[in-house]
Amino acid sequence: MTECLVDTDILSFYFRGEPNVVREFTKYLKEYDQINISIITYFEIIGGLKFKNAQKQLNDFEEFVSNNTVIHLSEESARISGGKYAELRQSGITIGTSDLLIAGIAMENDLTLVTNNEKHYAPIKGLNIKNWRL
Repeated sequence: MTECLVDTDILSFYFRGEPNVVREFTKYLKEYDQINISIITYFEIIGGLKFKNAQKQLNDFEEFVSNNTVIHLSEESARISGGKYAELRQSGITIGTSDLLIAGIAMENDLTLVTNNEKHYAPIKGLNIKNWRL
């Protein structure tokens, strides 16, 4: 199993107790000490939970974060993301900014992106993708 960056959707499935996702988290944590998420995923989860005023889930998420790794956006990951943005736009493909930033963080850190949005990320050349929901 390769080291991974967990996307927002997979993390949401984990917190909802989706059996396949929970099983994959368990297998991953036998090999690696922590789950990696991006600062973009952190922002998306915090924003969603605060919007819903879901205090218990917010507390659970913050506890999860304190025991795992949040990888920040760096100049290099922003450069990678910007390059992929330009490459895709020149091909007539648009992908959301958050997804491009998450992809750049994964690529800079040589991590496989774990996502259920495979089609969304598929056009990004050089990005390794895995789906723990299947």
